[in-house]
Order: sequence, then structure tokens, then C-alpha cells
Amino acid sequence: MTDMIDTVAPSRAKRLKALTREVHDALDKSVMEASSFEDLLGYGRFVQMQWAFHRQIDALYDDGRLQMALPGLQDRRRMALIVADLVDLGLGVPEVQSAPIFQPGETPDLPTALGWLYVAEGSNMGAALLRKQAARMGLSDAFGARHLAPAEGGPAAHWREFTTALDAAQLTDTEEARVVQGAQAAFACVQELAHACLG
Repeated sequence: MTDMIDTVAPSRAKRLKALTREVHDALDKSVMEASSFEDLLGYGRFVQMQWAFHRQIDALYDDGRLQMALPGLQDRRRMALIVADLVDLGLGVPEVQSAPIFQPGETPDLPTALGWLYVAEGSNMGAALLRKQAARMGLSDAFGARHLAPAEGGPAAHWREFTTALDAAQLTDTEEARVVQGAQAAFACVQELAHACLG
């Protein structure tokens, strides 16, 4: 009897992880090299970077199609927590002249938006380690590090819920490509913000 060959294709989330590994690793390196968690000054710059990224995607959480594709999407929104952290740190919301990539009231391209949200949600998985580093500076889930607090049930379960819904979305091959492009664009955006905010 010949050996059975596993022909099951990897999930969409696993494909995205593989196809964005290089840009993801480069971003992680940038954040670590910036010593963002060595003192409050560096951490403040990190939170400003988080604000700048979530400003780009905040409108997506109000989109009805995305809410249907990703149940509980609105509960995953972190902008208000990031703003509260900035206030805790004595920092104002940065002034910006440009419009966000995804604007309120506009209908986003759903596959592209899924790619961006994949990046936003993936960052929650690394937040547990960052949360411990923030705690060493006296910050907590109730002060200064609110946006790093884990979801109820823990980050792993929260991530599984998201990827299960992401994998279930019915997309054409062309739309699949736009999901990947969206995720790559999101990582590139955060990388650019890391250079601008973290130095």
C-alpha cells in the first residue's frame, strides 16, 4: 500500500504568515532595536506608532461586510485603548495632515481589508511579552498599557477565533492575492511608522 500524501492546502492564515514572514521579522527587529520598552520615553514613542497604525484601519471596524465575515470585530477595536494610554503617559494625540488609508463612510475592498486586519490581530499575540515589559515600568492593563491587555479567554483563543473566521471567508483567486497584498502593505505601513516614530 502506497503512503498517503497530504494534499490539504494550508489555511489562509498560515499562508499569510508564510508570505509575510520576512517583513514581519524586519518589523520585530526594528521595534526591539529602538529600545521601546527600556523607559517611558521609548514606550511613549511605541504607543504613538500604535496610534498611527490603528488610525489607518479604525474605520474598518464599522464596516458591515467585515463585521459579518469576522464576528465580534467591533470588540477587537483598540483605538480608544491606545488613546487612553497616550493620555496616561501625558502625551497628546499626534497631529496629522493626511487622511487615513481606510476612511470613515467609504466601502473598503474586503480582501484588502482582511489582510490589514490580519496584521492588526496578529500583533495581539506578541502583546503578552510586551505587556510584561511594560509592567516593569509600572504600567498596567488599567494605566498606560491598556492596549496590550489580553482579551477575555486569552490571546491564543482570541487569535483562533479570528483565524477561523478569516479562513472561512469565500474568496476567488484574485481576491486571495489582494488579501496577501493587504497584509504586506500593512506590515510595510507599520515598518514606515516605526522608522518615523521610533527613530
